[in-house]
Amino acid sequence: MTLARFVATFGGCGLSPRAPGTVGSFAALVLGVPMLKRPRLLASSAIAASLVGWWAANRAGDGEDHGWIVIDEVAGMWLALLGCLPAGENYSSPSPEALSDTKEALLVSRRPWLLPLVAFGLFRLFDITKPGPVGRLDKRHDAVGIMGDDIVAGLMAAACVKAIRALPCLRAARQ
Repeated sequence: MTLARFVATFGGCGLSPRAPGTVGSFAALVLGVPMLKRPRLLASSAIAASLVGWWAANRAGDGEDHGWIVIDEVAGMWLALLGCLPAGENYSSPSPEALSDTKEALLVSRRPWLLPLVAFGLFRLFDITKPGPVGRLDKRHDAVGIMGDDIVAGLMAAACVKAIRALPCLRAARQ
């Protein structure tokens, strides 16, 4: 296996016989959740996966978005997880005083797994259904299209997670 194919399959995740995109996204979720403790690492990893993924998709994919190319799902999933981060706080261990003041108190303290799962579900929804700009990028037959549709799907998922957290019914429950 070439280095480009190893990267494109995210260490072989893309070689799953069933739902390789979901397997790659889930692997990214499992590796990404601990990175929520270090937001800069998560953001840097998403950028690195995007850049290295572009190179790998260009080299290994021959301009086609083969099912085994899942590095794009990794980049998109890590971008989606950025929506789980409270503004200006460390996700994993806010102080008790800060937690009582923050809008994320209920979701972070009682269900720390909830937001990452919502991000995963929204990312997969946008990646599979390809709404708007995701679908337009998916129609490109090059590395930009391979990576771009998942990057946009990840950003859309992150924005939706942020919007969900801002819903008045959740804010009222947190106060």
